[in-house]
Amino acid sequence: MKDLKHMIYFDSLLQDANNELVRKAKGEGRHPIGYTCFHVPEVLMNLENCFSVRLRAPNMGSTEIATYYMANSACEYSRALLERAIEGNYIFLDALFGVDVCEPMNRCMENMELLATYNTENHKFIRCYLDMPYSDDEDCVIHLKEQVTRKILKPLYENYGVDISDKAIREAVDEFNEVCRIITEMGEMRKEKNPVITGSEFHKIVLCTYVCPKKELIPYLRETLEEIKTREPDHKNKYKARVVVVGSEIDDPDMIELIEESGALVVADRFCYGSIPGRSEIKLTKDEDALTQIIRKNLIDTECPRHCSEHKMKYRKDHVKELMDYFHADGAIYEQMKFCTYWSYERTLASHIMPSEYGVPVLSIDRPYRSSGSGQLRTRVQAFVESLEFKKIKAKNIKENREVK
Repeated sequence: MKDLKHMIYFDSLLQDANNELVRKAKGEGRHPIGYTCFHVPEVLMNLENCFSVRLRAPNMGSTEIATYYMANSACEYSRALLERAIEGNYIFLDALFGVDVCEPMNRCMENMELLATYNTENHKFIRCYLDMPYSDDEDCVIHLKEQVTRKILKPLYENYGVDISDKAIREAVDEFNEVCRIITEMGEMRKEKNPVITGSEFHKIVLCTYVCPKKELIPYLRETLEEIKTREPDHKNKYKARVVVVGSEIDDPDMIELIEESGALVVADRFCYGSIPGRSEIKLTKDEDALTQIIRKNLIDTECPRHCSEHKMKYRKDHVKELMDYFHADGAIYEQMKFCTYWSYERTLASHIMPSEYGVPVLSIDRPYRSSGSGQLRTRVQAFVESLEFKKIKAKNIKENREVK
């Protein structure tokens, strides 16, 4: 297929946390808000003159210094963020919002604060930790709403004069929804037998929507969507199988490229900070304040394995099966970052439950933060693709034999 006009630019935006669009918005007097977890409602960090920046550690090398302050058993994502913070890569932030979700990220955020890795000259700098509930009932909504109001909205108003009214929140939702509509329309194109966008291209574009100010990024997204609509697919589909990727965050676009180079087209990304559920529209009504509706949707939508109530556990597995059917996938790749406690349980259980109870072929892997150099991982994906291809050939032969009889 013809290369997309802005793909090189999208890729460049992912090479530095303080990328070109972030610097532009910061230079205009807007406030970059760093965060690390889906549980912080993203849209609330994009009110008026603020914009959200999901923290990443692109091109990460050694994490020796961070490991000294933490431990070898901490996930590489938390260590990579601390390493970059110590190097001064997040000094441009005006606030940092964390959540009490997992021990490694708690230690990461704690060390960021103790080592003063933020801009100490900014006396209005905001730091907060949200106490997260384990489910999505109305008591949990009330609890999280109180946390968000006291620890995020009020400090934004008091320190930076941010408009936190219901009207301002609804305006932020409108901007957020436009991004979601564009991303969803792009993602829907992967349902086609021979799609006009690859999983790796889509992943890079989606990542940009998390790490760049949306106001500055939207024109590029609109133009790219129109370009994809008229894009001619490859004459021959080069992929042997279609897969849904499920699991913890994939910050490294090379991971998706590795899967697709192994012969499997990634048709749905149900991992942390993928498009599902992170790029689903927030549909507000006038019957209730916007903040409550946002909090409720965030809790209902999250597919984090930390939510361990029975209905949430079942929902996660049911949703993977639904995605398999909707995107005509042949199998699912359950992945987790090494030493991630929550996803290690989820992945292990799913590797048994999904094939036996849902009939979904599963490849179960744990991986480093950066996966492109893993020959072992590539070999395992290739073997999985071959097994899916064999299943399709076998099913086709059985069908033909039945028709003959």
